[in-house]
Amino acid sequence: MAFNDPQNMDVNDTAVALPRTGSGINSGTFQSNDGTAKLSISHTYAKRTRRVIRVDLNKVAADPFVAGNSNAVSMSTYVVIDAPKQGFSAAEQVAAVASLAKLLTASTNAQLTKLVGGEN
Repeated sequence: MAFNDPQNMDVNDTAVALPRTGSGINSGTFQSNDGTAKLSISHTYAKRTRRVIRVDLNKVAADPFVAGNSNAVSMSTYVVIDAPKQGFSAAEQVAAVASLAKLLTASTNAQLTKLVGGEN
């Protein structure tokens, strides 16, 4: 079963459509028409099962060192689920990721803001 085409996500409170741009064995890629947002999903099956969902964002930003200049910049964020072949059910894996997301986003993203701010 594959992720729906297109995927839709909010980037800086703006809805962005991500049509499928790639599909392979255990992987899929979705990218905005302007190339500023990309969603990648992959699965690796070995001694452990590793699942990755990743978002890459690109934009042009003002150069803080040279007035009037701009630079292309990028960032990525991703979630990795690394689990043994047996021992954790799919439901337990979903619950673990959901609990992490809830921790980060509770109270208007308080913990996520601390993480991005370098707190530990």
